[in-house]
Amino acid sequence: MVNAAEAVEEAKGNRRVALLIAALALALALTEVAGDDAKTEAQLKNVESANLWSFFQAKTVRQTTLRGLSDLLPLMAPRPGREADAERMLERWRANIDRWETEPETNEGRRELMARAKQAEAERDEAMRLDGRFDAASALLQVGIVIASAAIITGTVILVWVGAALGGAGALLSLATFLGMV
Repeated sequence: MVNAAEAVEEAKGNRRVALLIAALALALALTEVAGDDAKTEAQLKNVESANLWSFFQAKTVRQTTLRGLSDLLPLMAPRPGREADAERMLERWRANIDRWETEPETNEGRRELMARAKQAEAERDEAMRLDGRFDAASALLQVGIVIASAAIITGTVILVWVGAALGGAGALLSLATFLGMV
């Protein structure tokens, strides 16, 4: 039979474990939100990089077409008196070819598009890395909650410590990821 003093102590212990579980659940909720944000960022950067590479390819096709035409036009004898027209056309085409290669003023030349696409890919990869860290932190927090809950049922003190340690590790990993420390 349990005396009153032991019952009070057990209730206090259960309240402490319940507070631990509540704190771990809060950390889990915040970690899940941060992980979802990282996943969304990865998806957005993936679409951005794909769009930039498509734009790059379109410029390459236009550039290649004009290069071919520029090579072909001199071989086609213009009608007498139209040589100057053909030369102006060639100059205009060559100017477009050069402009499509690099357009620093619009940031839409092939070189600039390639750099922007690579940057978007790097940002996507970083967001995916962060999402993985948040997923690991969430898993640690969830296991900590489960083990701490089991401590209430079984009354095993070691489970409280294991749950707190795992949950604490998850919370620290989540915080370190959020602060950019890992």
